[in-house]
Amino acid sequence: MSKMYKVKVEGNVYEVEVEFVSEGSSSMSVASQQSTPTVAPQATTPAAVTGTGTPVTAPMQGNIWKIVKKVGDVVKAGETILILEAMKMENNIVAPKDGTIVSLLVKEGESVDSGSTLLELA
Repeated sequence: MSKMYKVKVEGNVYEVEVEFVSEGSSSMSVASQQSTPTVAPQATTPAAVTGTGTPVTAPMQGNIWKIVKKVGDVVKAGETILILEAMKMENNIVAPKDGTIVSLLVKEGESVDSGSTLLELA
């Protein structure tokens, strides 16, 4: 039986898998497979989160390549708000509904994790 844990070391986040061998066992084994560490995204300014809009989240881990719209812009459903670069591909992040951008929580060049809130739309 094994469990996955996230460990933060000097600001870097690592995912590790820990396997239970047996109680009282004096032997230890080290996994032969190394994983590439992932760096946690920089925290955004808490004041930027208004909580008044619908959050739009990152569908995958990547970097914010370009921000197309700004706070206060009115957008239509399906309109590109920003572009997320992942695995050398540009992915348009689009408005899920008609509305107004009430907050942008990322900036160009910033790394984001899958599920991170990118902006709020009202």
